[in-house]
Amino acid sequence: MANGGPVEHGFPHLETVRAAVNALYRRVSRDTVETFSASVAPADVAFCDTDDLYLGAQRVAREIVRHFRLPDARLIVGFREMSHAANVELAAGPEYFVELNDRFRTHRRDIGAALAHEVAHVYLHRLDLAFPTTAENEILTDTVTTYLGAGWLLLDAYREDAVSSQKLGYLTPEEFGYVLAKRALLFGEDPSVWFTSPQAYTAYANGLARARRDEQQPPLTGAGWAGRRRYAHDRRHAPSAAPDAPYTFTPDPAGHLRVTFPCPTCHQRIRVPVRGRVRARCGVCRRVLECDT
Repeated sequence: MANGGPVEHGFPHLETVRAAVNALYRRVSRDTVETFSASVAPADVAFCDTDDLYLGAQRVAREIVRHFRLPDARLIVGFREMSHAANVELAAGPEYFVELNDRFRTHRRDIGAALAHEVAHVYLHRLDLAFPTTAENEILTDTVTTYLGAGWLLLDAYREDAVSSQKLGYLTPEEFGYVLAKRALLFGEDPSVWFTSPQAYTAYANGLARARRDEQQPPLTGAGWAGRRRYAHDRRHAPSAAPDAPYTFTPDPAGHLRVTFPCPTCHQRIRVPVRGRVRARCGVCRRVLECDT
């Protein structure tokens, strides 16, 4: 939790974020992802200063548990001094003890954001889905929280001005915006209407621009003129390609050229023959892609 200190910006964890989206699809399937088409509603996690602290925290926790389809899970919420925003004890369940930073006693509108991350930890624990290191696992948790409709709360908790700052979670604001945009493009959603933080709008706009670039990379037909020209150059010099290119060329056993590129939705690597216009279907998220190879 950045509290008054510097906030990291940009996309330093982008590859891990993309791997997390891919891991989610591979673990739960496109059908399960689609059951999360509705995000957490602002009214369901609203927290007024006149609400009882503990009863209100338990109410918000129940709403987020319900959102993550964990009907038998019960969160017991407490508060204590700590350096992190929150912590959850990942036991066998069905009861899970969550500790929130004492600062949330007076910053109650962000309790939903902190609880969303911790409930996602429980969700992933039950799925037995984890990344090798603690840092990667926290990025996985933030990504899944956001992609499944609760992470807009985390981005909305980001506030920064000349003298103070606050950010929850392990992704940068722009990375939260990127994952939110991925979700928005999938479900036709506009999460920006829920933001109360002015800085969240800017971060989301930057993330949306980056997400749209994924949809405009060759060999997809949505690629722009510059990308198509570069792709044609790399294809002529195949199997070599620029190290930073999003695609690679390889010959098949018969000597025919194939191109491999990431699915813009789930980032699964897709391999198709180089023979002009082709239609590819992602084997993980089932998206049908129009390509000009």
